[in-house]
Amino acid sequence: MSDEGAPVDLVAELAAARRQLADQRVELDAAHKRIDELARAYQALERDRDDFKKRLLRERERVLDVERGEVALALLEAIDDLDLALAKTDDTPFAAGVRVIREDLLKKAEGMGIERVALVGTSYDPNVAEAADLEVTPEAHKDNLVTAELRAGYRMKDRVVRPARVKVARYVKPAEA
Repeated sequence: MSDEGAPVDLVAELAAARRQLADQRVELDAAHKRIDELARAYQALERDRDDFKKRLLRERERVLDVERGEVALALLEAIDDLDLALAKTDDTPFAAGVRVIREDLLKKAEGMGIERVALVGTSYDPNVAEAADLEVTPEAHKDNLVTAELRAGYRMKDRVVRPARVKVARYVKPAEA
């Protein structure tokens, strides 16, 4: 009886082994899917972390630029005060000393990345300058051009630290007599 039942037992065992193998394949596929999901989630987390670090660095640099701009503004106001003092003095040794200090402050401002914005002869841009005065011109091609600088304007990188005060030409058609 053991010989006659052996093929049936083997067939049953083989069928059970196949079912078990199929079940294990399903579990293995599910495990592979879960590993793929976790790997994608980890990569997304890494991207988010890198983006956050970049955003944090940009924000830090922006805050530093604002603070540098505030320092620059104070420095520029001191230079303006020295310019006013020099406008009212003659060529005394005291005035020469004030000029040296002014030039030194200008060099320090340039070292900080502050540059003067040259506007005379360019089109008026309200993002860079304040129009403090108008000058009437009979020449149409000079309309909206900056004709004089009343106070210098400065920028640091691409940011205006202090807008210039300028005189702007405005075209007015000459009256016909």
